Amino acid sequence: MSKPIAAMSSLVRPMIEPHCDDLDVTWFTSTEEAFEIAPHAEIGWFDLYDKDRMAKLLSSATKLKWLNSIYAGLEHFPLAQLKQQGTILTNGAGLNSSPIAEFVVMGMLAAAKRSDKLFQLQQEQEWPEQAPGTTELAESKALIIGYGGIGQQVAKKLSGFDMTVTAVRRTASDDPAGIGTEVIGTDDWRARIGEFDWVIVSAPATSETQKLLGKDEFAAMKPSAWLVNVARGSLVDQDALLEALNSKAIGGAVLDVTEPEPLPKGDPLWTADNCIITMHKSGVAQTRMFHRAADRFLENLKRYRNGDEMIAAADLDRGY
Repeated sequence: MSKPIAAMSSLVRPMIEPHCDDLDVTWFTSTEEAFEIAPHAEIGWFDLYDKDRMAKLLSSATKLKWLNSIYAGLEHFPLAQLKQQGTILTNGAGLNSSPIAEFVVMGMLAAAKRSDKLFQLQQEQEWPEQAPGTTELAESKALIIGYGGIGQQVAKKLSGFDMTVTAVRRTASDDPAGIGTEVIGTDDWRARIGEFDWVIVSAPATSETQKLLGKDEFAAMKPSAWLVNVARGSLVDQDALLEALNSKAIGGAVLDVTEPEPLPKGDPLWTADNCIITMHKSGVAQTRMFHRAADRFLENLKRYRNGDEMIAAADLDRGY
């Protein structure tokens, strides 16, 4: 009996190869090699940096029964094709939740204390009498829109700052993180957005979440409130955000993500006085992503062999 054909990057070979003797694996070292093996693979782990090329590659992978990816966002995947093929897609949801949550906390502290201004003062060798930022996280209120792995990690980390945290899920529920966060439904947060000092976006990018926050939402926020986006730039109406920043309708924004990416040179967001941009580095500011991904892949390989439910299996209809 022939072994199932698998295609995986050579980057994970040392962690995976000792555990897959029953697979016929091609360990590709280039995009060209990945394109060659993709049409023949039953199991594939393809993570090209160029998302458009990855979509093209996957369109040729018509024999895939299981596609694994380290990416959490699926907006560049041919989901309709994968569904028609009956392909199981396991994504990277949750793999980097903790380091991304650390980036959220870093951004909030930077905004509260205006560390960007402090660094500027250091470069100018100035010693001002007043601090550029005097906001305190303690006793403030945060709204987390999107309470999956990242949102739950954010809530856990913010719990140490004596904050009141409310989270948004598809439906209201008890707190799945078990830390007592108030969890409300998607129909409830807009009416309450004016309560919060921090609005943190960590929801998936789907057709339902396009420009989730725009002119009306910014107008309803506290004038002192900050937006923190670690999801996707498409969830925010960027023109409306820029207007809100310039008019001081909101306190400011911490953006790890923008639309497009990279943000073009000369875009006014770069120089907005109350905007901190971290160039989509929250998910790569870590040291053990591939180790976590490899461990999950091996567990899912056992489940695939046994026909069991797999970890982080994406809903191809919802797109996450």
